[in-house]
Amino acid sequence: MALVSFLIPCFVIGADIAYSCQNTDDFVGASSPGDIVIGGLFAVHSEMLHPEEYPIKPVIQNCSSFEIQIFLQTLAMIHAIETINNSTLLPGVTLGYEIYDTCAEVTKAMASALRFLSKFNSSEDIIEFKCNYSDYVPRIKAVTGASYSEVSMAVSRLLALQLIPQVSPASSAEILSDKIRFPSFFRTIPSDFHQTRAMAHLICESGWNWIGVIATDDDNGRFALESFGVQAMANNVCIAFKEMLPAYLSDNTFHTKVDQAIEKIVNETKVNVIVVFMRQFHVLKLFQKAIERNVNKIWIASDNWSAAVKISTMPNIEQLGTIVGFGFKSGDISTFQDFLRNLHEKPIGDNKFLHEYIKLLSVCAHLEYHDFQMCISNQSQDDLMQNVENKHQIWRDDFLTANIEPGFIHSTILAVYAIAHAIKEQCKGRNCKDPSAFAPWELLEELKNVTVIYDDKEIKFDSSGDMSTSYDVLLWKEIDGHMEIITMAEYDPEKGDFIFEDEEKKREFLDLKKVQSTCSQHCRPGEMKKVTESPHTCCYECVYCPENHYSNRTDMDYCYRCNNKTYWAPVNSTTCYRKTIHFLAWTDWFAIFLLLLSTFGVVLVLSISVIFTKNLNTPVVKASGGLTICCIILFSHFLIFLSTVFFIDEPTEFKCKTRQALFGISFTLCISCILIKSLKILLAFSFDPKLQNFLKCMYKPVPTVVICTGIQVIICTFWLTFRTPFVKQNFSIPRTIILECNEGSIVAFGIMLGYIAALAFVCFIFAFKGRKLPENYNEAKFITFGMLIYFIAWIVFIPVYATTFGKYLPAVEIIVVLISNYGILCCTFLPKCYIIIYKQETNTKSSFLKMIYTYSSKSASSVAVSQISLDSKSSSSRATVSDSCKSEQNSVNGNGHFQEPGHRLAKRNVLPKNTARTMARKRLSSI
Repeated sequence: MALVSFLIPCFVIGADIAYSCQNTDDFVGASSPGDIVIGGLFAVHSEMLHPEEYPIKPVIQNCSSFEIQIFLQTLAMIHAIETINNSTLLPGVTLGYEIYDTCAEVTKAMASALRFLSKFNSSEDIIEFKCNYSDYVPRIKAVTGASYSEVSMAVSRLLALQLIPQVSPASSAEILSDKIRFPSFFRTIPSDFHQTRAMAHLICESGWNWIGVIATDDDNGRFALESFGVQAMANNVCIAFKEMLPAYLSDNTFHTKVDQAIEKIVNETKVNVIVVFMRQFHVLKLFQKAIERNVNKIWIASDNWSAAVKISTMPNIEQLGTIVGFGFKSGDISTFQDFLRNLHEKPIGDNKFLHEYIKLLSVCAHLEYHDFQMCISNQSQDDLMQNVENKHQIWRDDFLTANIEPGFIHSTILAVYAIAHAIKEQCKGRNCKDPSAFAPWELLEELKNVTVIYDDKEIKFDSSGDMSTSYDVLLWKEIDGHMEIITMAEYDPEKGDFIFEDEEKKREFLDLKKVQSTCSQHCRPGEMKKVTESPHTCCYECVYCPENHYSNRTDMDYCYRCNNKTYWAPVNSTTCYRKTIHFLAWTDWFAIFLLLLSTFGVVLVLSISVIFTKNLNTPVVKASGGLTICCIILFSHFLIFLSTVFFIDEPTEFKCKTRQALFGISFTLCISCILIKSLKILLAFSFDPKLQNFLKCMYKPVPTVVICTGIQVIICTFWLTFRTPFVKQNFSIPRTIILECNEGSIVAFGIMLGYIAALAFVCFIFAFKGRKLPENYNEAKFITFGMLIYFIAWIVFIPVYATTFGKYLPAVEIIVVLISNYGILCCTFLPKCYIIIYKQETNTKSSFLKMIYTYSSKSASSVAVSQISLDSKSSSSRATVSDSCKSEQNSVNGNGHFQEPGHRLAKRNVLPKNTARTMARKRLSSI
């Protein structure tokens, strides 16, 4: 296999007077030998000093801005390794370390990574190029770091060449969970996915939906912004503006971009919440400008700076407003604090970071706390070498303790312990004092399944290489004139919710809601959002919910429609109300009035029945058809009045089916009996032989009534069988449900009424022909009037019924039923009752004979005159016979004899005197 060897050039930034490295070991920031060496990448300095022009030679520039917090993470790594070496976790095996400063630059970090890839025990740090690195033994077995996601992305791709495990305590970019692109990357913190979701959840819970976001223009900032944008959209939160600041402080446009961001914050008066995804030194510069401009907002801090002491101790930091952040969950770090207190008693050894820190203490120790911190951060390595001359060394362990960020310290220690536990599993049955005992890729497989026991807790990596630990929700609170960072709540990524220790902490959380950060005012219940021309969904107008719609929460995008037609809602409603059910109830005044009319009709029927029963053998009763016909007619009238009861009160299936059938059959029975009476009277008083023969054939009382009524029964039976009436809810009136009977089939209903009308019309024709009968027998005339009342009532009913709606629709049919029933009842029976009660002298057989005799005389004379006219026509074809057909009115004397109808009739022909008497007796007997 062909080998190509590369020499690692010596680029170093030291703290010595000469900054060009003399050998490759000068490149290391801190180191300690061991059987198994773990690499470390930390941004101990936050800025690289770039030349004014682009570099011409490949020389890495010096760094500046010493970062106490990151320096503490290197000490945490050293402390964890020393603790493991002094424990029984790895018996007989000593862990060593090589820690490099990335200066927050990818280029510097890549140079360090190349050193990691160099072959073990190579004097010239040679990296061998191979097609298969399975048996390759690099300088280190695993790497802890880096501090920033952008650096970790670059380094992880390089380390993946040999599958060297990389465990980061601080890189949280969501993309690093992709095991295809970053197969050897792990981290002891959650992914940014959980952090951005927690932020969006906090913002949503606080009632904010119009916010600003500021991020660094690097991979970490862009990925965080993208992830937060997705989570914000899912929680109906709109981003009013996004400002990206250069990733490096050495960028010439950095201060200009900061000024633009502050100007944007000031001008967006409705935006009172700002989310910041930036590194600590970026936030420091941003806040300095914000304090100068008196900006007062709520700031949502990412895990990078949520617990940054150097920011919380800035002068006038309280003027910025409220700062709420998310920090990694910490554990017990008391042993590390003890380590810091005893740090000055230990030899510095090969720890250039600690040596630089001691020199910084010598230069800046005389300053106040914040100025002291700024002094340390602002010292470049060149300036430091000039300032340390003639300075005696001093030590301040309180400064280190005060700058601890527990979350990062805890995650750094976890990273070392995770690697140590994986080494323990790998060393079972092997001699791990031999560096070639196992390769890094073998350690990688163990790391995937390792369970870390630290602080009495078991923690392991998930399938994405992340540790799903929870977040602390941190609140920056001014106490006794100093800004303190307190834990307000805990965010559980698995449950996606906040957990509060006590009610006081919960009240502090709820106090955040007092601040408004919305593009539009919140829409109250009963209102909904109406989108304006703004591209943001959070900018809207509030409009009332329309009728039959409601909203029961604030800021609803749309109003809910009332579930079904039985509910309604007024305009601007927060709930639906059940519609009022209306029907023609018993208690309704109009229903009572109609019932009284029906009751009166029943009383009238019963009264007539009593009158006719008491006068059963009188001529008037006999002339009315006799007791049988009268009883049937009266009973049918009674049923018709009774049927109106089924039109009142709440409709039921039984009522809907019964009322029309009962009315139709009863009315048909009534009309059929009246038809028989009309035929009988016409037959009795008809003098036309042909008409008499026809009427005799038609006059079959029982079959006629049975057939006529039976046809109606068949119609109603088919109707109730195939298209039966049913109860229907009518929603045509707002806020009201009208319970009504649907007839099932309008055609069947029409056929039933049409059949009754046809019978009534036939009855009307027969009655009309007998309208000139004697006074006591002139029932046909009243039947004619009764039928006319029926026709008028039902003709008017049709358009009224078709145009009427509401609960009084049944009343329309009740009225027409009552009118037609009263009309026929009164016309049929009341004249007879009047004669029976008030003209008893005419209700005798002799009186009836006299009237019939008189009518018969007239009828006989009319027949005779007609016969004479016919004879005259036949004797003289040209003679005019019109005048001869006229006759004078007959009169009857006291003995009942006919007088001469005229002189012509007397001369030509005179009827026998007993002809009228014979006809009278015949008519009376037939009646």
